[in-house]
Amino acid sequence: MNLKKFNSLIDLYFYQAEKQNQKKYFLEWLNPKNKVKFTWEETSINIYKLAKNIKENLKDGERCLLVSENRPEWLISDIAIMLANGITVPAYTTYTVQDYKYLIEDCEPSVIILSNKLMHDKLKTIIHEKNFIKKIITFDDLQNVDYNNKYLSFNAIIKKNFDEKDKINNLNLKRETPACIIYTSGTGGNPKGVILSHGGILNNIEGACEILKPLIKKRPTFLTWLPLSHSYEHTVQFVQIAVGAKVFYAEKIEKLLENISEAKPTIMTAVPRFYQNLYNKINLSMKKATGIKGKLIEQTVKLGTKKLLKQKMNILEKMMNFITEILVRKKIKKQFGGNLKAFVSGGGALDKKIGQFLNSIGLPTLQGYGLTEASPVVSCNPIQKIRVETVGPPFKGNEVKIAEDGEILIKGENIMIGYWNKKAETEKVLKDGWLYTGDIGEIDPVDGYLKITDRKKDIIVSAGGDNISPAKIENQLINFPEIEQVMVYGDGKSYLVALIVPNKEFNEKKEKINEIVEKVNKNLTLVEKIKKFSLIKENFTIENSLMTPTMKVKRNKVIEKYKNILENFYKK
Repeated sequence: MNLKKFNSLIDLYFYQAEKQNQKKYFLEWLNPKNKVKFTWEETSINIYKLAKNIKENLKDGERCLLVSENRPEWLISDIAIMLANGITVPAYTTYTVQDYKYLIEDCEPSVIILSNKLMHDKLKTIIHEKNFIKKIITFDDLQNVDYNNKYLSFNAIIKKNFDEKDKINNLNLKRETPACIIYTSGTGGNPKGVILSHGGILNNIEGACEILKPLIKKRPTFLTWLPLSHSYEHTVQFVQIAVGAKVFYAEKIEKLLENISEAKPTIMTAVPRFYQNLYNKINLSMKKATGIKGKLIEQTVKLGTKKLLKQKMNILEKMMNFITEILVRKKIKKQFGGNLKAFVSGGGALDKKIGQFLNSIGLPTLQGYGLTEASPVVSCNPIQKIRVETVGPPFKGNEVKIAEDGEILIKGENIMIGYWNKKAETEKVLKDGWLYTGDIGEIDPVDGYLKITDRKKDIIVSAGGDNISPAKIENQLINFPEIEQVMVYGDGKSYLVALIVPNKEFNEKKEKINEIVEKVNKNLTLVEKIKKFSLIKENFTIENSLMTPTMKVKRNKVIEKYKNILENFYKK
C-alpha cells in the first residue's frame, strides 16, 4: 500500500474500511463484564455518528481530551475527533487529579471523552470549573449526571438511526495538520504536549508496514494492552488499520497471559519490562528442568543462539536444532496462542541477553527505537536480520546522523511540529529541522544499523565528576530472577548505592542479594560499583506513582519517598 497518497489518517481509515468484509468483527474487548465488539461496518457508522456530535461542540483545531482504558470505543473516538477537525489529546487513566488539572489547563479542550465512573470522579471538579469545556461524552452511562445538558452518552449516540446525510466529509486535513497532542510521561516535572501531524504518523505507519510485511500472510490479529494514550500504541492502532487486522483489547495487565491465549495474536508490541518478566519466568522454569529435559532445553538455547548469530552448525547440530524446534520451541509458541510471528519491543532499551534468549527459544523479538517526538518509531530490527545489540536500521523517510558529541539526531516528516505552548522548549530540541534526541549512539557503517550506547539524560554525575549510566548497572542486576526491581542512586556522591525490590517468589535473604551485587560489581568499573544497598518491600508501580505508564521508574519520586534511607547510606 502506498501511504504517501493519503492526506490524513482519516483517508487511510475509510480507504481500508471499504476494502474489508463489512460484517467481520474488527474490534473486540476481552472484558467478561463488558463484551463490547464492533464489525467494520459498525465501526465506520459509529465514527460518523460520534463525529457529528463532536463537531457541534468543537471548532476546527480545538482539542478533545480522551481519557479511557483500552477498549473499542477508544479507536472510534480518536478517529471521530479527527473527522470533526479536532485534535485528540489522549491522557493516561493512571494520572492523578493534579495531573489532569495541569493537562486541561494547558490544552483547554472543548470536549472531554471519558470511559467510566472512576475517570469521571477524578475529573468532575475540574470539568465544572472550566468554562471552555462545552461537552462531556461518557462511554459508560453514569448516574447523577445530566445527559440532557452538558453530558452526552456514547451508547445513546450510537443507538440513533443513521442517515447518509449525517456523514461528515473532512477534506481540510493535510499531512502537516496536527492529529494529536501526546503528553510525554517524563520521570520528573510537568509533561510536555508533543504535537504530531497526520503525515508524521502516516510516515511511521509506512515504516512499520515494511517491517511487518514478511510476517503477515493473511489477516493478522493484534492484542492491544499498552496504554493507547502512549505514542507507541497510538501509532500501532493505525498500523492495525493499515494491515486490515482484527484487534483485541486486553482486559487488564493481570489477565494478559489469559488474553494472549484467547486472542492468539500474530504480532504483539510491548515494553522492555514485559520481556524482562517473561525472561525471568521462562528462565526460572527452565532452570528447574533436569535430566534429558534439562539437556534438551540447554541445546535449544545454545543452538537457537547459534542460528540467531548466523554461526555455522555441523550436521549433528542441525539435526538437534530440528528436534528442539518440535519438542521445545513449538510448545513455547503454543503458550502464546500458537500464531505469534514476532514480539516488537519499544519504549526503552531491551537488554541484549534477554533479546538473545527470547529469539533462541523461538520467540522472535524485534527491538526498535523511538521517542514521542518522532511519531514515535525511528528504527527497528527486521525479521530477516535480527541484531539484538542494535535497534535496527532507520525507517524509510527517517534521516539519522550522529552529532560530534555522539547524540542521535533525526530529520523527516515523522518529527513533531513542536511542543504545545512551549516555544523555548521546542527550540532546544528542534534545530534546523533536526530533532536532538538526548540519546547517544552509533551507526554501523556496513549495514546502517543503529546502536544506542548511552543517554544524555538520566546520567549520574559522581562527586568526582564521573558520568555514570544507572540503567547499565540496573539492567545487569535485574537479569537475576531473584531481583524484581532496582534503582541506582549517587548523583553528586562519592559512591553508588541501590534500592532493591527482591522477587517475592524466592523469599531470599539479604545474603543472597549481596552475593548477586558482588557478582555484578566484578563486571563494573570502580566508579560504577554498588557500595551499599537496601531491600524494599513495596514494588515501584504506576498506582503508587513510582513508575510512569510505560513502566519506567520515576527516579525523582523514588528518591523523595526513600529520602531517609538514601541519606543514611552516606552518614559516617
